[in-house]
Amino acid sequence: MHNPQLNKNGELQHLLTIEGLPKAIINHILDTASSFVSISDREVKKVPLMRGKSVFNLFFENSTRTRTTFEIASKRLSADVINLNIAASSTSKGESLLDTIDNLSAMHADMFVVRHAQSGAPYLIAKHLTDTKQNHVHVVNAGDGRHAHPTQGLLDMYTIRHYKKDFTNLRVAIVGDILHSRVARSDIHALTTLGVPEVRAIGPHTLLPGGLEQMGVRVFTNMEEGLKDVDVIIMLRLQNERMSGALLPSAGEYFKSYGLTPERLALAKPDAIVMHPGPMNRGVEIDSAVADGAQAVILPQVTFGIAVRMAVMSILAGSHT
Repeated sequence: MHNPQLNKNGELQHLLTIEGLPKAIINHILDTASSFVSISDREVKKVPLMRGKSVFNLFFENSTRTRTTFEIASKRLSADVINLNIAASSTSKGESLLDTIDNLSAMHADMFVVRHAQSGAPYLIAKHLTDTKQNHVHVVNAGDGRHAHPTQGLLDMYTIRHYKKDFTNLRVAIVGDILHSRVARSDIHALTTLGVPEVRAIGPHTLLPGGLEQMGVRVFTNMEEGLKDVDVIIMLRLQNERMSGALLPSAGEYFKSYGLTPERLALAKPDAIVMHPGPMNRGVEIDSAVADGAQAVILPQVTFGIAVRMAVMSILAGSHT
């Protein structure tokens, strides 16, 4: 079956999901990101790889960190960035998503960065661009529904590789609200593709989706058991805005059972790193002593995120040689 993310030469045309993405392409993105990390330390933080290209940020769902890092990444590549205020745009007047895309394409868009509450919206846009023979326009999924958040997954892989060097001897635990987390899905696909031998999911029954074992994941409902001897801990935010019904007794009860405290962190390997896609709920998912401690790499994740998004966009634009 044809992968809608790849062109006929097997090159990246869109970034929609990590699922099904060849290992060689994931490594190519991570390697390209390495070359961009040092740009942040320069006095002039720009390279001309996307000069003259137009990137439209279409955020149909609220986001601060992801939208800002995409905007910074675009500007560092010298692209023209247009942030569409969706609340004030024609979609609020009843214009369809694809009509919006056609109108923006007519303004010579080169790339759409899309965040949408509906799973599959970036796929719909990518298919429409193919169907209307606009193959020069690329789509980056910046998070769709509960489905995928591929650039977050990639920046998580970059962070793990930076600190741990090799994926093939790691135990990685993903903790918390896995049911509603598109980050967890992207991370699981990336970790298994990159050869991590043991991926663990830790959380209460109500926040663990079915089918995790089929994805090659070991499931734990006991935090202490799940954290034993792991190398990497990825904490997830409780996605209260995506929950329907009472899946948890209270935030305090959740922290008692699944909050990452210094005592629980001590069960992992001594050199284990702690990650979080943000924004963090201190005292709910993670203790401040851990979030601000020596093993946390949460702020470096944000820095690496800019380089990873630069890598994705430059590869899609065909600019990076």
